[in-house]
Amino acid sequence: MSESSPAGTAGFRRLGRTDIELPPVCFGAYAIGGTKWGGVDEADAKGALLASFENGAAAVDTAPVYGFGLSERIVGSALEEFGSSHVTVMSKVGLRWDDPRGAFGFHGEGLDGRKVTVKRNSRPDSIRTEVEASLGRLGVERIDLVQVHALDPTTPIADAMGALSELRAEGKIGAIGVSNYAANEIEEAQATLGAVPLASTQTLFHLLDRGADFEVLPLVRSKEIGFLCYSPLAQGLLTGKVTPERQFAKGDSRAGRPPFLPENRRRVIECLEQHVRPIAIRHGASLAQVVIAWTAAHDGVTSALVGARTPMQAKENADAARLGLTAEEHLAIDLGFANLTLLPGSPPNFFERIRGRWHRLRYGDR
Repeated sequence: MSESSPAGTAGFRRLGRTDIELPPVCFGAYAIGGTKWGGVDEADAKGALLASFENGAAAVDTAPVYGFGLSERIVGSALEEFGSSHVTVMSKVGLRWDDPRGAFGFHGEGLDGRKVTVKRNSRPDSIRTEVEASLGRLGVERIDLVQVHALDPTTPIADAMGALSELRAEGKIGAIGVSNYAANEIEEAQATLGAVPLASTQTLFHLLDRGADFEVLPLVRSKEIGFLCYSPLAQGLLTGKVTPERQFAKGDSRAGRPPFLPENRRRVIECLEQHVRPIAIRHGASLAQVVIAWTAAHDGVTSALVGARTPMQAKENADAARLGLTAEEHLAIDLGFANLTLLPGSPPNFFERIRGRWHRLRYGDR
């Protein structure tokens, strides 16, 4: 872990070798973009941001592609009311729905039902265009951290890092990071930056998928690079509230994903009840808060990016930063989820593929 407060406290943590200090829990603004989540109530979303800031999680991670500008605009509105100088603002570049160049990323759909094709585009001129557009939507003069959202195989990493370095020199961005990069790509990005530190990498990481434990987390620990983990609650699956009976709203992409099959939801809830509920009761906390605290305290994690769509959810998430799990509690959750098996075809079925290797790495012969 980078220079930080003890795991489980609300103390801020240094992001890699930069001067940025982050709380253990930051607001992840993906869901408030609305797309793939069945829409968004903008008033609630803004209220959630303000509640997060007011309760100690005064840092937000967003991106232009979240709602195709909507997430950044809502964040900008909250920053205007709260005061942007009191919040660490993080955004991204590299996923364009409004430029035909680059490698295919994914097909998307706007809140108006409009179909779009998102391209991975890290060309220098595209990066500059995105940063300037984000500055406008966010209503700030400088974005504290700008991350390349995903690797663009049509553009050399050095070109993308060079463009961000120029924007940093101009004062439009404060620090440079990457997202969804493999370990060797993270190393290449840092090498091309030279004396400028690579602030961070942002990677999927949660109790159901700990692939980052093998290469990315060991790398960032050794190189003093920050680690921002997204989806720590597995899109709500680890809150215990996504029951087998739940019906998802139209447009919510979770409905068609294998991890959210009713049987998988049942198995996850059983695991939460057996291994997390007793710890939650001892701390007077919710299941989600314990899971967030486990994630934020994991070795190498700088901050967990947690989404919220209402003020109540945001306050609950922010309060999780003050939940101090013991080493024994952290290990009990580790071991409990190591034995969870999901139905074949589920991306979180990580342990089924590499269970033996993971057990030996983390626990020896236990």
